[in-house]
Amino acid sequence: MAKRTVSLLQLLLLVYGVCVPASAQICRLLGQPALPLLSAQKDINIGAIFSFHKSALLKIQPFTSKPKPTTCGSFNSLRGFKYAQTLIFTIEEINNSTQLLPGVSLGYKIYDSCSSVSQTVLSGMSLMNGYEETLSDTSCSRPPAVHAIVGESNSSPTMALASVVGPFSLPVISHFATCACLSNRKRFPSFFRTIPSDYYQSRALAQLVKHFGWTWVGTVRSRGDYGNNGIAAFEETAKQEGICIEYSEAILSTDPKEQFLKTLEVIKKGTARVVLAFVAVGDFIPLLNVIAQHNITGIQWVGSESWITYRTFAETKEYSFLSGAVGFAIANAKLVGLREFLVNVHPDQEPKNELLKEFWETVFQCSFRSNRSGGCTGSEKLAELQNEYTDVSELRIVNKVYTAVYAIAHTLHNVLKDFRSSTSSSKGEQPKPQKVLEYMRDVRFTVKTGEEIFFDSSGDPAARYDLINWQLADDGSLQFKHVGFYDSSLSSKQCLQVIQEHMIWAGNSRQFPVSVCSESCPPGTRKAVQKGRPVCCYDCILCAEGEINNETDSSDCFPCDLEYWSNEGKDKCVLKVVEFLSYTEIMGRVLCIFSFFGVLLTAIVSFLFYLHKETPIVRANNSELSFLLLFSLSLCFLCSLTFIGRPTEWSCMLRHTAFGITFVLCISCVLGKTIVVLMAFRATLPGSNVMKWFGPLQQRLSVVSLSLIQMIICVLWLTISPPIPYMNLSYYREKIILECNLGSALGFWAVLGYTGLLSTLCFILAFLARKLPDNFNEAKFITFSMLIFCAVWITFIPAYISSPGKFTVAVQIFAILASSFGLLFCIFAPKCYIILLKPEKNTKKQMMGKSSSKAL
Repeated sequence: MAKRTVSLLQLLLLVYGVCVPASAQICRLLGQPALPLLSAQKDINIGAIFSFHKSALLKIQPFTSKPKPTTCGSFNSLRGFKYAQTLIFTIEEINNSTQLLPGVSLGYKIYDSCSSVSQTVLSGMSLMNGYEETLSDTSCSRPPAVHAIVGESNSSPTMALASVVGPFSLPVISHFATCACLSNRKRFPSFFRTIPSDYYQSRALAQLVKHFGWTWVGTVRSRGDYGNNGIAAFEETAKQEGICIEYSEAILSTDPKEQFLKTLEVIKKGTARVVLAFVAVGDFIPLLNVIAQHNITGIQWVGSESWITYRTFAETKEYSFLSGAVGFAIANAKLVGLREFLVNVHPDQEPKNELLKEFWETVFQCSFRSNRSGGCTGSEKLAELQNEYTDVSELRIVNKVYTAVYAIAHTLHNVLKDFRSSTSSSKGEQPKPQKVLEYMRDVRFTVKTGEEIFFDSSGDPAARYDLINWQLADDGSLQFKHVGFYDSSLSSKQCLQVIQEHMIWAGNSRQFPVSVCSESCPPGTRKAVQKGRPVCCYDCILCAEGEINNETDSSDCFPCDLEYWSNEGKDKCVLKVVEFLSYTEIMGRVLCIFSFFGVLLTAIVSFLFYLHKETPIVRANNSELSFLLLFSLSLCFLCSLTFIGRPTEWSCMLRHTAFGITFVLCISCVLGKTIVVLMAFRATLPGSNVMKWFGPLQQRLSVVSLSLIQMIICVLWLTISPPIPYMNLSYYREKIILECNLGSALGFWAVLGYTGLLSTLCFILAFLARKLPDNFNEAKFITFSMLIFCAVWITFIPAYISSPGKFTVAVQIFAILASSFGLLFCIFAPKCYIILLKPEKNTKKQMMGKSSSKAL
């Protein structure tokens, strides 16, 4: 420790003085020593660095002459002075305690950083090494001037301070330096703080913005470690939460006015109605002044803890546009006796202390150097003032100074307790900084306010924040309303609690502000990111057919299951419409009517034939085949009904087999009648005996045998792979076609092919017999009927294959009905015409006449 301290002193003296020859063993400081502004020497001393004055006036040293003392700006920080007095108040409270550090009194040395990094470093060196003008080797053998340092308030000076004193294991505990970078134990091994890291605050702010649904925000930050690191952590969490940042502006109190005007212009042109200001108070004031001059309103401000409870902003009428601001602040506390201590401060307590005089002159706007009416008399009373210094309603950061001092005191208490119990320690020996640092890592205690204080491995306390909302009170004053909290020790779903109904928004309005780049996409749509813009800027695209989205602001639509389809709103999957040819729809009813009409006509013809069964025209060509043909035609008309209605296992098997068998029965009868016509003509030739080979028995056997073949084909089909109900999901995406799967396509085409083969054979035979010389040549009408039959079923095949859904069934029914009506009309209409309208021709003579010209 001694060697390292000497080298540090030599470095300091190289800048501020010269060293005499080593033989003299004495170093004399030629520069101005850094002296504490407030001090009290006791048994053990605590150092502190606060900012009382404006930034130090930087000068370039030529190193050719003795450097002049560093001068700071004017006194401008009631807050810093309040921190210093709170530290003194706390030390006196500890000294008056009989339980903490009994028999040991604490002293203090408080320095001014002048809001300057260099001045902070100089003050830190003075706190480590003292400020004697003459130093010798013995100066390095005694303990450091202080055992711990409280400060600084800003992050950048605190980083410099912690970097300088860290290698010497001197604890630094800050009450207001929140930069997350200070949690780096490798860079800052001796740093602690009683205020949470900005890492937690940034995450809390991002979750708060997400909670309110603000996905499009602007940010303003201090151009320093506090602002840069805070916004960096916010941006990282915001990205995870789906929040986009429209712009990010950096400001510093020393920037020219043009820079603040530029930032103002960015805010004005931006479409984000929410602005997160992660700035230090000093950096924020110039920007607020510019905003006030240009009367910019309607912006919802979200603040960091550095200014969200800064009462000076709240009480400045020009800053009324900040009403409704929301942000996280350190939990408030009440320190008994603090106000009485603060208002009892008086310059007479230390007549030679210039800081007390500057403070007095600032708060009372007077001067001790003037004897006129504007001069300070000393009779002024702080208790009568209402300002930042005397206000104890907001002791959020002040309480962190209070707990920082107590953390040092408890650490020293534990160190001394163990130190004195050690037999190796000599009387009056004080602990080294390394020992204090070691004990501070494990210190744990509860202060009078009820808060439990401890540090994690990074030197950070538990992160707890109050959610503050700026609201106007009934008397017109602005108050900080507690509307929620954030606690990092709770689960991710419970760490943020917000009482939104108690909140006031920008412009003192109850209207909840909306800040989005694009309006929310309702259910049934998906987000499509606009090219070249952030992900928060998107278009709402309607989900495609068959896809749904039942969430707001979803990036994807999800396909429905195969049996479901999207509803009209594209936000719900509903069962697809099952399509089949039913009896309830018009097409089904029309086909049923035609089917029953065909059965009715067939029945009428059958009845007519039965009444005239003894007449020559009925008996011609075997009346038995005619009645069997009429019966089979009735079955053909009826089998079309099996194609209508919801397909079932039985209906699917019945419709195809019934169709095949009935039509083969029908064609077999027609084929039998055709052969009878040919045989009858042969029988009229001399010496012909052909009719005995195709008599009634043979006709019946031919019909049965031909039909039996079709039955065998159908049985094989039903046995091997029968038709079954099938939900066709591929033809239409939006509906299900309920149809009969053919099972074996070979079986279906075998049934259809066999029917076509018989009809073709019948057509050929009838065509050959069409010009036989009978007055009533039935072969002509059979030819016409077969021509219609074949034409219908030839056109049926492409129509059947190409027709979609229920129209496939309708085409098949139409083919059945058309071919059935064709057979009925072509074969039986001429006979009915003669029976009803030309009975005189219904004679055997007329039937056997040779005049072809009279043939019908």
